[in-house]
Amino acid sequence: MTVQRQPVDLQGFRSFEFDLPAALLEQLVVMLDHMEQGQLLPEVTQAIPNAQGVYQLFHNGKLVYVGKTDAEAGLKQRLSRHAWTIQSRHNLEVQEMSFKAVEVLVFSAMDLETALIAHYKKRRQHPAWNGSGFGSNDPGRRRDTTALKSDGFDASYPINIDLALGTLPTGEAVALEVLAQVAPMLPYTLRHERSEEALSELRSGIVHLPSGDVPTLRSVIAAICEALPEGWQATRLPGRVIMYREQVDDYPGGEIIARSAIR
Repeated sequence: MTVQRQPVDLQGFRSFEFDLPAALLEQLVVMLDHMEQGQLLPEVTQAIPNAQGVYQLFHNGKLVYVGKTDAEAGLKQRLSRHAWTIQSRHNLEVQEMSFKAVEVLVFSAMDLETALIAHYKKRRQHPAWNGSGFGSNDPGRRRDTTALKSDGFDASYPINIDLALGTLPTGEAVALEVLAQVAPMLPYTLRHERSEEALSELRSGIVHLPSGDVPTLRSVIAAICEALPEGWQATRLPGRVIMYREQVDDYPGGEIIARSAIR
């Protein structure tokens, strides 16, 4: 049981409780307001310390996102991931994006991200990408058929699967191994069916990757589907690519990339 201390009314004495969260927020806002924006490019973000702190993202100079990160997933890692994500999207150009980041040496128990978002909402500078799905992880199979909000990040800026990938071995390769090589090259999810039968077919499928061509995810996925038995379908959803043994034509915002042919 907590005992409430009675206020002391004594000449020459006063109690003072320092409001650390309010002071921290106030000083942080002043610092952010007076900072210049940096370009959100991998070569820029890689020079930032991988430290705990807060950051802002701007699209054409307008505040669109406020984030916070600890030292384990520090500012360099988080901003570099955002820069990579944005380069893979339709309707976004890298030169349109900029950032501000502040290393915070001492965190209080307050949620700085929430406090900053609330502050900018009061100033009518609502960061539109907060709560829009930006930066979210793969929501899983159950959400593949869920219609997206029209103003959400993925709906507004769907992934571009026609960009050049990194170097891939040419010639023949096992389909499952190709998927494992390609997935880390992407700043979005590439998910495939993992049932025992599906994995067996992926291990048996031999993909032919031609030399001389610059591979894109579209071309690689088409080559994989060509190597698989009838019944496979690869679909580009607004924020990820999926491969399952199915024939579904009505994924919300989806585009069928390829289907395995009848042999």
